[in-house]
Amino acid sequence: MRSQPKHPSSLTLAFSSLLLIMVSPCLWAEEAQRWQVNMTPGATQVGAQIYNLHMAIVWLCIVIGVAVFAVMMISLIYHRKSRGHQPASFHENVTLELTWTIIPFIILIVIAFPATKTLLNIYDTDEADVDIIVTAYQWKWKYEYLDPDGNNVAFFSNLLTDQAEIDNEAPKGEYYLLTVDEPLVVPVNKKVRLLVTANDVIHSWWVPSLAVKKDAIPGFINEAWTKVDTPGIYRGQCAELCGRGHGFMPIVVQALEENDYQAWLQDKQVEAAKIKELIDKQFTLEEQMTAGKVIYDRSCAACHGTKGQGGIGAALAGSALATGEVKAHIDSVVNGVPGTAMQAFGEQLNDVDMAAVITFERNAFGNNMGNIVQPIDIYQFKGASKN
Repeated sequence: MRSQPKHPSSLTLAFSSLLLIMVSPCLWAEEAQRWQVNMTPGATQVGAQIYNLHMAIVWLCIVIGVAVFAVMMISLIYHRKSRGHQPASFHENVTLELTWTIIPFIILIVIAFPATKTLLNIYDTDEADVDIIVTAYQWKWKYEYLDPDGNNVAFFSNLLTDQAEIDNEAPKGEYYLLTVDEPLVVPVNKKVRLLVTANDVIHSWWVPSLAVKKDAIPGFINEAWTKVDTPGIYRGQCAELCGRGHGFMPIVVQALEENDYQAWLQDKQVEAAKIKELIDKQFTLEEQMTAGKVIYDRSCAACHGTKGQGGIGAALAGSALATGEVKAHIDSVVNGVPGTAMQAFGEQLNDVDMAAVITFERNAFGNNMGNIVQPIDIYQFKGASKN
């Protein structure tokens, strides 16, 4: 007969368990960086401050856990019945009760000081160098840079991931669902205040590397701030379930050196001025179709389909809207359609882009209406609607 394997003694098991508890935090600390399951300091001083506070409390919890389990193991090993120990007869111990009440109280007081300092720093939005209004839409972000001289710059940031990747018709790229056509650009080593709100439902502007996560609520303005230390690109997402397209609402922040940032800002101001100059320009059908397709793929294809076949939104191929009265088509795009998923694009697209995309919709997908909608048509329609 085979000899029965020897079972390890209770002392061996207890010692092994205690050793595992003591060694595991070291293993976790190494593996966390490789697996990226832990927080990271990010690219801001606030992020580093949050990270340091997090790690200090984690290690404090580990020390407490090791101490508690060590006492428990020692009690199980040396005070068990098989060693002849009898259970204590006392009912309570005032000293022990005071000890395990006072010690946690002191620990909480110690933790409160750095935690309070960090929270005060997170909410200190005063003396900002740059102010940006962040407005959430389903499913895109609008950024408006406030200029003391009134030369505000505003633009929308839309998902840039190809629709073929989303439909699993093409391999997914490295930054699948994390690329945009227009990133938020900020200067490094400057305090940037973000005034966060929403146009429709609750969203949440979240960029982990910048240590910013702020809800965007219709009718309210929440403040947040960041100060990026290192030039680079930082990515995030909407962190609030804001509807069916929630996963298609990425955030990309590009931090530039001051000179590069000022050059970018001037280019944006020139671009805004040029758009105003283009209001009276008469574009050809070919020009509008080329520009309109780019805008349609960026802002409309997710709902109406890449071939106008419909999806979340109604089909445009052969539809009464795209083949009907031009004014009704303009009204639908500018003001949206109440009770449907069709949003109002009057503030989301400038007059030049809106004229191009409406022209494209009326002449693509087999519609071939021959209409050319000009920017002045959109401008006049908006003016008439206000009156």
